[in-house]
Amino acid sequence: MLTILGPRRPCRSGVSRREVLKVGALALGGLSLADVLRLRAGAASAASVRQKSVIMIWLRGGPSHIDSYDMKPLAPLEIRGEFQPIATNVPGIEICEHLPLQAGIMDKLAIVRGIQSNDLGDHTPHYISTGFPDRDKRPSLGSIVSKLLPRSDGLPPYVSEYRPERGEGYTYLGPAHGAFVPQGEGLENLRLSRDVPLGRLDDRRALLGGLDRLQRGLDRGGGLSAIDDFSAQAFEMIAHAKAREAFDLDREPPEARTRYGRFWQSFLMARRLVEAGVNVVTLKIGDWDTHEHNFRDMRDQLPPLDQAFHALVTDLYDRGLQDDVAVVMWGEFGRAPRISQIAGRDHWPEAGAAVIAGGGFQAGQAIGETDAQAGRAKGTPYTPSNVLASVYRHLGIDPATTLPDHNNRPMHVLDDRQPVREL
Repeated sequence: MLTILGPRRPCRSGVSRREVLKVGALALGGLSLADVLRLRAGAASAASVRQKSVIMIWLRGGPSHIDSYDMKPLAPLEIRGEFQPIATNVPGIEICEHLPLQAGIMDKLAIVRGIQSNDLGDHTPHYISTGFPDRDKRPSLGSIVSKLLPRSDGLPPYVSEYRPERGEGYTYLGPAHGAFVPQGEGLENLRLSRDVPLGRLDDRRALLGGLDRLQRGLDRGGGLSAIDDFSAQAFEMIAHAKAREAFDLDREPPEARTRYGRFWQSFLMARRLVEAGVNVVTLKIGDWDTHEHNFRDMRDQLPPLDQAFHALVTDLYDRGLQDDVAVVMWGEFGRAPRISQIAGRDHWPEAGAAVIAGGGFQAGQAIGETDAQAGRAKGTPYTPSNVLASVYRHLGIDPATTLPDHNNRPMHVLDDRQPVREL
């Protein structure tokens, strides 16, 4: 398959023979790129003005809020844990000692504390992706945006670093609005016919002619039923300079990778994509399911997360994108206040935390407050739906917008459309 992430070479004006042989394997939720473009036929053209973007960072497993952004240093040892809080550059706001870089840019961040999330006890990001607690019922943020903000500039509106998990799909919007996954496997039976001379493959137009001579066995193998103009569009999308350059991390100086640290590939790709104009980029970072060895694992993962997130936010500000790009970093829930006998923290949907940057939101604040043990919010808690309501408004989408479901019933983008007021 064509691997956009991974080993790379500088982009050229043409496309190599190796890339040609692999182009058919690009995928979006199991579909070829040509399939996706075919399903998008008739969609409205994207607006000529620059659209807003969002980077959604999913900390898979549910990170411990009490050991990161909602610390309780006065609580008993079995609650407060091993880490110490440090001051940020915003008076009165403290975060974990293992997040010193974020502490230095707190004036560019907003922390939402006490978020009440799903109680299913699973690790799907369905609630934070859709705004609804029920799995497999509603489209994800990225799919909604793909439907309502279509593009015509060679860039996909919705890119996910990982193949979307259960509960964050396109549902009734259809596969045309699923995530474009750069590392997707695609249709393995899509191959060039043997009668295409290798010497012709460096010519893009010759390639499109070669695609017309694909083996007729595609239908028997469950592949494309025909090769049509959408195949040409698919190839143009890959060959489009803007799209190609956005995915090409080799265009970044080596020091950029050093500055982003362990998670450089994910965060740097996200920055390049939104800078190019992609509307929604989703990342899955780390494994935060710390039922045991919570502090060991947090001590290992917090510093590289701190480094990458700091680099991303400062890059967005340095490029003047802080109003155009919103960044939301959170997990599917928080962790239990009381430490277990195996030094872990169990699932805790009653309270979690999200960190938000950019988007023109009001930064330099901690929103919401939890009780003395970080177990529950004081007052009415915010939910993922409220955070997403703010994100949709940033993107220029009214959460009261309706889209027809499988039975042609009008379904609101969100039912709870109250945004996070303080943002």
